[in-house]
Amino acid sequence: MKALVFENPGSADVLHLHETADPVPSSGELLVAVTAAGLNFADIYRRQGRYPLAGTSPYIAGYEGAGRVIAVGENVTGWKTGDRVGFADVPLAHASHIRVPVDHAIRLPEWLSETDAAAVLLQGLTADYLLHDVLPLRAGMHVAVLAAAGGVGRLLLQMLKHQGIHAFAVASSQEKQKACLELGADAAANYDIWPEQVRLWQSAGCDVVFDSVGTTLTQSLDSLKDGGRVVLFGMSGGALAEFDPSRLQLSSHGILGADLWTYLTSAEERQRRADRLFALIKEGCVVLPPVTQFALSSGADAHRLLETRSFSGKIVLVP
Repeated sequence: MKALVFENPGSADVLHLHETADPVPSSGELLVAVTAAGLNFADIYRRQGRYPLAGTSPYIAGYEGAGRVIAVGENVTGWKTGDRVGFADVPLAHASHIRVPVDHAIRLPEWLSETDAAAVLLQGLTADYLLHDVLPLRAGMHVAVLAAAGGVGRLLLQMLKHQGIHAFAVASSQEKQKACLELGADAAANYDIWPEQVRLWQSAGCDVVFDSVGTTLTQSLDSLKDGGRVVLFGMSGGALAEFDPSRLQLSSHGILGADLWTYLTSAEERQRRADRLFALIKEGCVVLPPVTQFALSSGADAHRLLETRSFSGKIVLVP
């Protein structure tokens, strides 16, 4: 097995290719030959030492990917050698082989390539639960999406439009804002002026703000209408900004924490939600992000590109 590894946290320079014996599936597991693995900001943070790591040194990042079953462990039913499989929450994915617990395995439709599955599963399932599970969303509502040009944001904008929900996109550059408008946002602005622009777009404010940045929490609250809610589902900007909780009472505002792992609780839930995502893609209601592929051996270059934050689309590592 070949894997992209690092021994100690640091810059992308710590990454290198490492070869070791192929893993063997335990009971209830599939051994998958990885065709493609998604690269996400969480992988950058793990390499930097900001997120916890699975396993022991040398560490392997990656949680999302797709491939083909090459061996089946004991007590596994419904899967066989040669089956195509995707996964969104299995550690050690940046490798040529991975052990996938059968409860985490997602069956792929024939028309979806393994590369596209690796490019959409984690962020697509995140957008799906934000739309369906955190709080009731109805057609005609007005919401704001921060980091709207990112992986989750791009998909969420399209899903909101499909549901008849009006979206305001917050993105860091004019190029990214333009892309958000093309994906279905009604309006867009940068991080410097967006609360004021929201009020010009919808004078009462937003019903909901989807905030994955964290340091923007005060701005998100400022953008709500009376009775509105902030859905906080990430902290890519760092530690949360301090605020006086008593301000929530004055306008009946609320902050809801949200995490995908609360909802991916079984094989059936993973497949049901993935099938809902696949249906939107097949119907053309959701367009897949543009994919840039890197060989696994060039994983350090892939990390550097994503780390610039100028990249728009999805990076996939190919063993």
